[in-house]
Amino acid sequence: MKRIMVLNGPNLNLLGQRNPAVYGTQTYADLERYLHHQVKEHEVTVHLIQSNHEGELIDALHHAHHEHFDAILFNPGAYTHYAYALTDAIEAITPPVIEVHLSDIASREEPWRRHSVIESVCIARFLGQGFESYREALEFALKLS
Repeated sequence: MKRIMVLNGPNLNLLGQRNPAVYGTQTYADLERYLHHQVKEHEVTVHLIQSNHEGELIDALHHAHHEHFDAILFNPGAYTHYAYALTDAIEAITPPVIEVHLSDIASREEPWRRHSVIESVCIARFLGQGFESYREALEFALKLS
């Protein structure tokens, strides 16, 4: 059975409340239910983690490495744009990491939001499709050997 970690960064716990025009009106609990529903027909377990703290995200990446997860879907939130420690952590671990974003960061209004420091160490990225970005990333992860 495949094991996939879904790791979400700061402020994703506020989905549905924070800037619904960009991130939608569905909540983090809705996202959790959505992901569990997506894997029902597959032999896969998803382990969901959300943290507002960079060190906890790094610890989760290390945990996925030590526990031999098959893949990590990672939405680092605002850490996407400047948290080089996350880049180093991803580069140091074995499980493939797939970058995921609800919004299309490449076309965001603020220039700083368009850059991802983790893009170069991730094997793929899915963005701009809301929860569907996660579904596409999950389907990609399931095809990995």
